[in-house]
Amino acid sequence: MAIEILIVDDNVDIRNILNELILDAGYKTRVAANYNQALSEIDKKMPDVAILDVKLDKGDNDGIELLSHIKSKNKDVPVIVITGHANIEMAVNSLKLGAFEFIEKPFDQTRLLNFIKRAVENLNLKSQNKDYENKLFYSYELIGDSKNITNIKEQIDKISITETRVLINGPSGSGKELIARKIHKKSKRNNKPFIILNGALLDSGKYELELFGEEKENGSLSYGALEKANQGTLLIDQVSEIPLEIQSKILRVLIDQKFKRINGNNDINVDVRLICSSSKDLKDEIKLGNFREDLYHRLNVFEINIKSLNERISDIPLLIKYFSNKISENYNIKKLEIDDQDSYILNHNWQGNVRELRNLIERIAILQPDTKEKISTIIKESLKIDNFNEKIGENSLSVPLKEAREKFEKEYLTIQLKKFNGNISKTANFVGMERSALHRKLKGLGIKEFN
Repeated sequence: MAIEILIVDDNVDIRNILNELILDAGYKTRVAANYNQALSEIDKKMPDVAILDVKLDKGDNDGIELLSHIKSKNKDVPVIVITGHANIEMAVNSLKLGAFEFIEKPFDQTRLLNFIKRAVENLNLKSQNKDYENKLFYSYELIGDSKNITNIKEQIDKISITETRVLINGPSGSGKELIARKIHKKSKRNNKPFIILNGALLDSGKYELELFGEEKENGSLSYGALEKANQGTLLIDQVSEIPLEIQSKILRVLIDQKFKRINGNNDINVDVRLICSSSKDLKDEIKLGNFREDLYHRLNVFEINIKSLNERISDIPLLIKYFSNKISENYNIKKLEIDDQDSYILNHNWQGNVRELRNLIERIAILQPDTKEKISTIIKESLKIDNFNEKIGENSLSVPLKEAREKFEKEYLTIQLKKFNGNISKTANFVGMERSALHRKLKGLGIKEFN
């Protein structure tokens, strides 16, 4: 597919020179002679690369305004700014706004072509990275055979065929975004946009702009997440961080099914499926006055709760095998041989949950250790914990033998029970006890059995 370059210059001679130069280099072109023509061309179809003259027919900074407009719609489009009235401040401002390069008239044709070549290479690289990331993320599955994950898989199958709003609760890194993507992928909207708005990452003054977009005085538009997700799915991640005044506007959109852009006068109707996620308990946030109760009930039509990795230890061996295969395949390296019963891993406090585990395995893949001992060393150094037995021993040095033994047994059996997802028979078989004896031991140690 040929790269298309938009040329914007009010000087017909320069416009023609640029057009011929770029066509001869093997690219497709579109041209605009003034600000309004340029705006129309950009809004009609975003170019792959843009070359903008700063001063057009409306003012001294027309090209800078067009640069801002392009970046508001697609920040990855390379924009080369050209001008015959250059100064340092203008150059700095254009680069701050995201210009790929800044060049003065009269320009050297070879230099300009080099800029264009680099811009296209940069565009292709970003496109490849996005394709890789999307392929990698969309290919990930929800892995686990714990009761929690099994229930969630069943819930996804049931609600994906509906249009109901969903609230996903769970700690950071546990897989909330993956669940939302799976719902979208299995829904009737799967060939439409999946847009993410992260409430925790936005500046406090940008929530409204990011959600609703803006109509600027010069007539240009910036589109918010609601319009970008039209006919698709919008995930508001960390919805608990959205300010109260914006919460009320989201509530109004859910009620009216329409909204106005900032500075806009016309209602915008959109068809969006809304999914929200939170690492905080929204009921607690309601009590604290940080979240609207009426919005909570609008969002929480169907609730999915994913537990921390520490509460589903039985999923860890499956996740290790899955990520080892996936990452080896994606990096095109030898399959990783990671001991999924490694006590360092099973006994680690996974505060970062599945994301932390995946990062650990990716780190091992990058370092490419050639022995199990080296893999074990990387795990030990990465997790920064002592060996399980040493850890238990150190904690037990200051107590009597009976108490130390009970402490060890309690921690050991709790981990084994979690590892086998509460299955008494499998746990008993692994630890070498009769099933009835294990029941008595668990009761004596005060360990609560679970299914």
